[in-house]
Amino acid sequence: VQLQASGGGLVQPGGSLRLSCAASGRMFGTYTMGWFRQAPGKERIIVAAIRWTGDSTYYTDSVEGRFTISRDSAENTVYLQMNSLKPGDTAVYYCAGQYLGTLDTMKDGHEYRYWGQGTLVTVSS
Repeated sequence: VQLQASGGGLVQPGGSLRLSCAASGRMFGTYTMGWFRQAPGKERIIVAAIRWTGDSTYYTDSVEGRFTISRDSAENTVYLQMNSLKPGDTAVYYCAGQYLGTLDTMKDGHEYRYWGQGTLVTVSS
């Protein structure tokens, strides 16, 4: 599986962005997908994940209620809608995939085998 992330950019505080991650291959429907971010000088952390079944999602506390992860199996794409953006959301965002995945493993970055290149999100006035 190859992943291609896009949609980053510069946005003012309170603004919105939608990130996209396009996946190659015909097995997209069997992959749990996650969005991660890494801010300068900090470790990479999980932001959100959606299970391969499509019926379970996970959000880290700091984005709960502001970000929404979704997937379109027809387009082999996973999205991250980011609203009410804050300067603290500034980071390089990565999408990643793991085959199948459980409610536990979807939260664990070590369980993701496939990674896309990052897309930079800068929230600043």
